[in-house]
Amino acid sequence: MEKSRLDLKKPIEDSISKIRFAPNSNNLLISSWDSILRLYDVDGSVMRFEAQSEGALLDCCFQDEFTALSAGSDGCVRRYDLCSNTQAIVGKHADSVIYVEYSEQTGQVITAGLDKKLLFWDFHMKKGDARSIKATDSEVWSISISGLHLLAAIGTEVVIYDLRNIEKPVQSKDFSKKYQIWRVHPFTSCQGYAVGSIDGCVELKYYDPSEDSAMGYAFWCHPKSKDRSSHLVAVNDIKFHPFNKTFVTGDNEGHTIIWNAESRKRLFEIGRHPNSVASLAFNQGGQVLAVASSHTYQEANEIEDVSQIFIHKWEDFALACSSESYRD
Repeated sequence: MEKSRLDLKKPIEDSISKIRFAPNSNNLLISSWDSILRLYDVDGSVMRFEAQSEGALLDCCFQDEFTALSAGSDGCVRRYDLCSNTQAIVGKHADSVIYVEYSEQTGQVITAGLDKKLLFWDFHMKKGDARSIKATDSEVWSISISGLHLLAAIGTEVVIYDLRNIEKPVQSKDFSKKYQIWRVHPFTSCQGYAVGSIDGCVELKYYDPSEDSAMGYAFWCHPKSKDRSSHLVAVNDIKFHPFNKTFVTGDNEGHTIIWNAESRKRLFEIGRHPNSVASLAFNQGGQVLAVASSHTYQEANEIEDVSQIFIHKWEDFALACSSESYRD
């Protein structure tokens, strides 16, 4: 399968931590361990924005089409005006900030840090003050937004908060007897979520217990994994297509695989990327899948090749798979 490498003009000198498409365009936001936030116009391979920070950038997201946020190893949450090429520190953790998300529905920014805290920010209030703080007993492995809910992988659990009232979780699920959680990502329908593990397992969970009993399932997603004891590779990212029943997984050996969530079938493996799959992103219309191929500092023997981003046209995969699998 042919893939197009994004022409970055200037190479990214360190590992890519996250890529995200803008809400209304094919502008791609890139955070990386070289402390630089970049914005590329994928259609024209043109860099629209570049900003240096003090620490490594471990995550990023859009607040809107013209505003971005980043999470830094220096404990800072930064906000960027992508039009005026300016940035400001808008919040701080006591340790490295590892995740940042923005809820369009509530206007909140949610961050997670190595200080074992979830901070909920309202930037209409005094700069640098978190509206709410949730201390956690364990490491936060992943966070994501699902409608009005925050999904947080904390220790061995996935904990779900209603962003309108975060006093206590509305639901939690303990995975300690199954595997170590590494990533959590919501269904496009907001009816459930996928959990990716450090040993290569992906499990689909539904909020409704009856639905989960009927439709929830788990599988090993690495091409060579036949059981728990063979060829265990971390699932680094999971992304659901915005308009159909497919989702994509990317692992630490560079494999990117398309699955059908409803039929529980593996549809297609995209050609193996030269390095670990650090991050995945769909554009707003689902026509484009971006794959960040980069080392992730997880394995001692991991290849530290030049970080690259590959752009795949989704219509190419529809030809490789059964067209029925791509219908709504």
